[in-house]
Amino acid sequence: MSHYFENDNNVKSKEKKIIAVINNERYTFMTDNNVFAKRNVDLGTKILLESIDLTTLHGHILDFGCGYGPIGIYLAKHGHIVDMVDINDRALKLAKCNAKLNNVAVNIFESDIYNNINRQYHYIITNPPIRVGKKILHEILFGAYNYLIDGGHLILVIHKDQGAKTLVKELGNYYNVNLLNKNKGFWIIDCEK
Repeated sequence: MSHYFENDNNVKSKEKKIIAVINNERYTFMTDNNVFAKRNVDLGTKILLESIDLTTLHGHILDFGCGYGPIGIYLAKHGHIVDMVDINDRALKLAKCNAKLNNVAVNIFESDIYNNINRQYHYIITNPPIRVGKKILHEILFGAYNYLIDGGHLILVIHKDQGAKTLVKELGNYYNVNLLNKNKGFWIIDCEK
């Protein structure tokens, strides 16, 4: 079975335009088969974005596992400097299309975890691909530490049923962890380096 965190060119493309409302703002996105949340921006991502105080964000931001782009595009729409990465070629193509559709300037490129990342960020913001399994998920979340400036933040969303409580404890061994929000089972976690 193919997953959105893999490249599988055998999955038939069926692009679709969706409209999403985030913080009472309307966004247009093209989605496709073999990308995460192809029917609409998922609730976890919306809660993540609506929990972030945009006035405190500064510097360079990495949207890790960008998919078709809602996180990075939303942040760029609010004037932030954003890099967006994913391993999925189809998702990257859609993210580039969606950046144009929403009139934002972002830097979008392929990276298998942090292989093609060559800088440190003030923020890494992600709805991480939980289905990759614990080993790779930990590589993503704990590996982010090396790609954050001192005082930088990893901000993520995870559902309580996906091990949020345990993950907060584990992240506390590396980061100063603060729970920004709990809403409809989703935990928004801010991890400061």
